[in-house]
Amino acid sequence: MSKSGICESAVAIFAANERRRFIESNPKSVALAERAKANLFNGVPMHWMSDWSMPTPLFVQHAKAARFTDVDDHEYIDFCLGDTGTMFGHSPVPIARAIAEQANKGLTTMLPGEDAVVCGELLAQRFGLPFWQVTATATDANRNVLRWARAITRRNTLLVFDGCYHGTVDDVMVRCRDGKTVHRSGLVGQAYDMTQYSRSIPFNDIQALEAALAQCDVCALMCEPAMTNIGMVLPDPGFMHKCRELTLKYGSLLIVDETHTISTGIGGCTQLWDLQPDFFVVGKPIAGGVPCAVFGFTEQVALAMTDAQENVRKDSGGHGHSGMGTTLSANALAMRCMRANLEEVMTQAAYDYMLPLAAGLAQGLRYLFKQHRLDWSVAELGARCEFQFCATPPRNGAEAEAAFHDSLQIALHLYLINRGILITPFHNMTLCSPQTSHMDLDRLIGELDGALTALLAIPGARVAST
Repeated sequence: MSKSGICESAVAIFAANERRRFIESNPKSVALAERAKANLFNGVPMHWMSDWSMPTPLFVQHAKAARFTDVDDHEYIDFCLGDTGTMFGHSPVPIARAIAEQANKGLTTMLPGEDAVVCGELLAQRFGLPFWQVTATATDANRNVLRWARAITRRNTLLVFDGCYHGTVDDVMVRCRDGKTVHRSGLVGQAYDMTQYSRSIPFNDIQALEAALAQCDVCALMCEPAMTNIGMVLPDPGFMHKCRELTLKYGSLLIVDETHTISTGIGGCTQLWDLQPDFFVVGKPIAGGVPCAVFGFTEQVALAMTDAQENVRKDSGGHGHSGMGTTLSANALAMRCMRANLEEVMTQAAYDYMLPLAAGLAQGLRYLFKQHRLDWSVAELGARCEFQFCATPPRNGAEAEAAFHDSLQIALHLYLINRGILITPFHNMTLCSPQTSHMDLDRLIGELDGALTALLAIPGARVAST
C-alpha cells in the first residue's frame, strides 16, 4: 500500500487521460520535440529536461514575471521559477536593464571592474561574512569550498546528510544505507570509490553526527540548513546549532549551502537562525537568473586559506594550479547583474511580500487535503512550501524518500500543466515570487482541487494509507 492513500490503478487511468490531453493540446511542442531528436541527445539541450511529467518536452516561447508562454501560446503561472534560479520573477526590469547596459561594455575579460567591488561590499553587509569569491554555478562554488576545506584542515573526508543536494559535486553523490555510506544510485561513468573520502549520515540525527565527526578525519560538514531536494525536510529545533557546536569541537569546518534555502529571508537561514558558518554558498538566484554563484567565508578562514596557498607553493616549488577557476567566473555581465539584483531586486520588500503569500498557500493546501480526507503533510520554508504524501513531515532523507509516490506526483504535475500551472518537477514544491498574486494562489489550489476530485472519483481510487 502507498502512504499516499491513492491506488496505483486509479493513478494510471488518470495519468493516461492527461497524457492524451497534453499531446492533443501541444502540437508545436510535440513537433519541436521530434525535430530536436536529430541533434539534441534525448531531444533536449540538457538531458534532465526530458525527465519532467510531460510525455514530450514543453518548449517555452517567452517568460516574464511569474508567467511564461509556450510555443503553442498557452500561458502558465510559474511556481517553479527555474527551481529558484528566477526566484524573484523572470527578467526583472533591473536585470534586463543591466544586461542591456553591459552588452556594449564587454561581457567577459578575466579582469574585475567596479561592480565586483560593490558586490563584495553588498554581500558582506547582507550575509555577515567579510570575504567573497564568485563562480559560475553553486556546483563550482561547492567544489571550490571543498578544496579549501581540505587544504585548510589537511583532512580529506567530507561529511554530508543523506539525500543532500549540492549540485553535481562528485563527493556529495553518496547515500546512507543501513548505517553505511554507499554510492547514490543512477550515477553514470563513476570511475572511483567516493566512499573513501565521503561520509553520509541521516539529517536530524545528533548521535550519528557526533559519531561521524569524532573520527577526527572530517574536513567539513557540507549541508543545507533544511533539505530541499529529496522532499523538504526541516531541521529539528536546535539541530543546526548542534552542527556548529560539534564541528567546532572536532576541528571540522561548517559549510552552509543556501542555494535553495535563500527563500527563507534576505540573509537566508544563516542570518535568520544565526548559524555562523565558516563558508556560505548561494547560487542560482544571486544574479537574477544570470548564471552566477558566490561563496563567503570568515576572516579566520581567509587567513587559513592564505597559509594553505603558501604551503602548497613551498611543497610544489612553484605557483602550480589551484584546481579552482573557470574563465567565465565573475565575468562582467554576471557582476553587473548581481549588483543590480542585490540593490534593486533581492530586497527586504520583496521578501516581505513573498513570505506571507507562501504561508497562505501552505494553509490553503492543508485545508484542501483535509477536505479530500488525504493524510498529506505540508512543509514551509520562507517563500517555499511543499506537500508530501505522508501524514507526518519527514525528519530525514530516508523518510522523505519513503513517502514518494512517483506516478501520482507525475500525474498531478501533468494535470496542472495541462491547465496552465507549473510547479517544481521531481517533487511537489512551490515558490512564490514578488510577481506572484493571490489570484495565482487561488488558481493553483482550485486546479489541484479539480485534480484530486477527478482522481478520487475513479472507482477504487482510495485505499488505506500505510
